[in-house]
Formats: sequence, C-alpha cells, structure tokens
Amino acid sequence: MAPREIVIIGGGIIGCTTAYYLTRHPSASAAALKVTLIEASANGPAQGASGKAGGLVARWAYPKEIVDVSFEEHVRLAEEHNGQDRWGWRYVKCGSWEGRGEELVPPEKGGVHGNKSLEKELGLPGGQKPTRKSRRSRNAEGLPEDLLWVKEELTDSYTSMAKDGNTAQVHPYLFTTSMFELAKERGLNYLNGKVTKILTKDGSVSGVEYTDPATHQTHTISATAVLLAAGAWSPSIISDLPITATRAHSITIRPKEGVTIAPYVLFTEIEDPVTSTRSSPEIYARPDNEVYACGPGDDEPLPPTVDEVVVDQASCDLIHSHVSSISEQLREGTVEKRQACYLPTVSIGGGPIIGEARSIAKGLYIGTGHTCWGISNGPGTARALTELIMDGKVKCANLKKLDPSNFL
Repeated sequence: MAPREIVIIGGGIIGCTTAYYLTRHPSASAAALKVTLIEASANGPAQGASGKAGGLVARWAYPKEIVDVSFEEHVRLAEEHNGQDRWGWRYVKCGSWEGRGEELVPPEKGGVHGNKSLEKELGLPGGQKPTRKSRRSRNAEGLPEDLLWVKEELTDSYTSMAKDGNTAQVHPYLFTTSMFELAKERGLNYLNGKVTKILTKDGSVSGVEYTDPATHQTHTISATAVLLAAGAWSPSIISDLPITATRAHSITIRPKEGVTIAPYVLFTEIEDPVTSTRSSPEIYARPDNEVYACGPGDDEPLPPTVDEVVVDQASCDLIHSHVSSISEQLREGTVEKRQACYLPTVSIGGGPIIGEARSIAKGLYIGTGHTCWGISNGPGTARALTELIMDGKVKCANLKKLDPSNFL
C-alpha cells in the first residue's frame, strides 16, 4: 500500500483532535499513514481561542448536524482518558441570570470596549438564538440554593438554560494539548512553521509550503491530503474562505483561599446602577475553583500570527468590574490572567465549514468557522473529518449543510 501523508495546518482544537482520531483510525500504522501537524505559534498548540475559550460543552449548541455526535465523543474521551483529572471534564448547571450590579469604583477609562455579542447565536442562520426557557419572574424561579457566589438581592431573574446532563465543560487548553500529546504517542509528527501555500498537482493536493520561524527559510512537505484548520487565520492560506475574525477578551479569577465556587455557567445581563447601561459577561466556574469570565467582542484587525495578538488591559478590567458588581467572591479574588483571542465566524451565515473542498483541489479538507463552539464541536468535527479522509465518507452525521461547496 502506498503511504498516505496527511498534513494538518493549525494546532487548535480542530487540528489536534483530528490528529488524535487519525492516529487511532483502524488502518493507521507506521507504514501506511504519516500524520504531520504544523503550527505557527512559537509556543506550540492551543495558543489561540482553543486555549483561551470558556470550554463549554453543550447538547443545546449549534449546528445540530454535529452537536450530538460531538457531545457523545466528549463523554467517551473523558471516560477513556480520565478527562476528569486530565482536562477538567465535568457536568455543570447552566443558567441565564439578569439583575443589577452594585456601585463600585469604576475601572480607568480607555480601551476598545467592543460591543459584538459573544452569546451563543454567533454564526447561526438569521441570528437565531439557541433554545432557552422563557424568562420567569423572580417569584416563579429564584436562584438555586447552591449558587452562593451571586448576590440574591441583586437578582431579578434566574432561568435554567438546560436540563441536567446536557451541559458540561472542559479546560480548553488542557483538553487541546491532551489531544495533541495523545496523538504524538501514536506517531504524530509536529512542525513549528507558518504555512504560506497549499501545493497542488493535476488538481490534487501534493504538499504544503511553510516558513521556519527560527531561520525564516521556506520548506515544503509532501502530502496526499491536507486539512486546513487554522481558525481565524484560515483565509490567509485560502483567500476565498468567507471567514471573519472577532477579537474576544477574557480573564481568570482565583477566589480567596477557603472560598468555594459552585459549578455553574452563567450568561448574565447586568444593569449598571449609575448609568443604567447593560453588560452581558459570561461566567464559568471551573473544577479547580478558577473562574473564567469573558465580555463582548470587537473588530480589531487580525494580526499575522497568534503570537502577535494584543490584549487590551482596559477591556479586561471592564470584565472584572462587571462580574465583581454581582459577586463579592469574584470581587475579592485575584485576577490571574488577562487574555484575548480571535473567533472564526462564517461571514455569509451558517457554518462551520467541514468537508473536502474539491472545487479547489482533491484531497483538500476544511475544518474552520466554529465561532464560540469550537471546543464543544471539536471531537465531532474531528471524527467526521477522519472518516472522510480515511474512509471517503462521513458516517457519523449528515454534514451536507456544512460542506465547503456551500461556502466556496
């Protein structure tokens, strides 16, 4: 059998999980299959959104074509590789909270202060939001008894967004890098380089061209199949891809010693007591008692590489101010990380884009445009792409609506 050489461009959640599935495919053997992952960051995989996301995993996510497959794969992977200890897998409760913040000393002015929503409707056709229960009055549904890190007197309404067992979480950086390391154990090759071109011959991919960041020299590597999974940077390699980038800021907070944060994910709407303006940070309690919070996005231009992403400190301070206004535990905690990443969105609606881009070249596969659901839908996307690459057909789901022919 002629050797199959598969090159994956991008060390984010899609690239790393696909590497994992490829190296575990029944026909994968050292003689028949060579998988190489190329990542542009000098710091290795998971340096973008795949390392700085909230890590939500939900059955109520979108698109429905991939959600259920991916959720079940998350469950299976956690059971097989002790995800609870290795990457923080656990089921969580998820709710929509609305109320008023306390008046605090405002953060210093400045910064970008984006207003692009990162709520889970990004990328849905027509801006449709995920199904939620309608809001109830405070008398009809109050705060859960164990949600002690949000002040009850500030709460106008709390609504559960999903039934138990339909929402879970992972630590995105730990999950992505675990997939990468598990793939390396099965023979994955790794290169640090910035891909500049996908090479073709007679209508099929033949390899990729990349630049070594240390020597700035150009190299080529042969390939019988190429997967482009570079997230927001994918259009820098295939310019026709309708992908736009949204910069999103987030922070992590470490509560004071002895303070326990109950396992909830909150989608909030907080009214400022002075200006009456509203903010909508998302707050994620994590298993190690770390708390992640993110704010709205902005249109700051995409830099050449993930290592050049600029973090606007004022935007991070604003997130901290908002979440602190409803929680004394978060207010008194220590902000450990201030970070930013870029989310890839399909600009013409729908998505993500998953499949073979035969209109460009046979053997060229696309996996990008996952918006805020990349972590949740990563394993399902990887399983589908692996089936397509290795078996010639996606067996686990019907992804015709996500095929590149609908977008290119």
